[in-house]
Amino acid sequence: MAFPENVYVGTSGWTYNDWLGSFYPADLKAAHLLQHYARYFRTVEIESTYYSIPARSVITGWKENTPPGFIFSAQVPGIITHQKVLNNCQYELTTFLNSVEILGDRLGPLLLQFPYFNKASFASRAQFDKLLFPFLKVLPQDFKFAVEIRNKNWISWDFIDRLKEYSVAFVVVAQAWMPSIDVLARALDLLSADFFYARFIGDRNESKTPRCGSLSPEKRCELTVWTEELKKIAQRGARTYAFFDNRYAGLAPESVKHFHALWHQKSPDGEPDE
Repeated sequence: MAFPENVYVGTSGWTYNDWLGSFYPADLKAAHLLQHYARYFRTVEIESTYYSIPARSVITGWKENTPPGFIFSAQVPGIITHQKVLNNCQYELTTFLNSVEILGDRLGPLLLQFPYFNKASFASRAQFDKLLFPFLKVLPQDFKFAVEIRNKNWISWDFIDRLKEYSVAFVVVAQAWMPSIDVLARALDLLSADFFYARFIGDRNESKTPRCGSLSPEKRCELTVWTEELKKIAQRGARTYAFFDNRYAGLAPESVKHFHALWHQKSPDGEPDE
């Protein structure tokens, strides 16, 4: 699927049994899934790194099974973001970075995805900031990082400005309880690095989404809004990443097809948008 050169669209993960017989041939072996995936997409978000750091041989295999120009984003291990919450995690961070750097020029943004924090965890965002920004300050400059927070009341111009100081991307999330990108864009400049990062993850509490089919009117309307806002970001020249989860609107490859169609739909003057 063709997008502008600076727009990278893919899925969160690629090893799903549900994709066999739909996106993947039904009899495709696990060892060949990534090769098949890379024929259709230029990027993928690695979810498995959240749970554990893969062996170096596994990461080497990922690199060898993708073409030049393919980009891997990777989630920072949950022990750093969820369990230790940035405290005393230098060993885990160094181990993770030493592993993913094997990807070389195929390595893209590293996602620091934080959970929702209740008052028992942090009484205010200021307490979280005292951990986050010193952590970001000492991150190695030869990696790119993105930060996702789930406390919607913490999103503000000063938070994004602080991310800009360290060239860290602010992640926008398409999720029921988070503000829509158009709402945020009216109040804030969402671009805090030389790249932009969007995640379409849906609601994990919803029942399993359908395998394929057309978008519901509500979901189509939502995705149209997001598409238009991401076009504006991309037109500013920033490399723009968008990753779809299986729970957003059916199986993720189908969601990307819908997104692709909306991206290229004709504008009011009759010409397809670039």
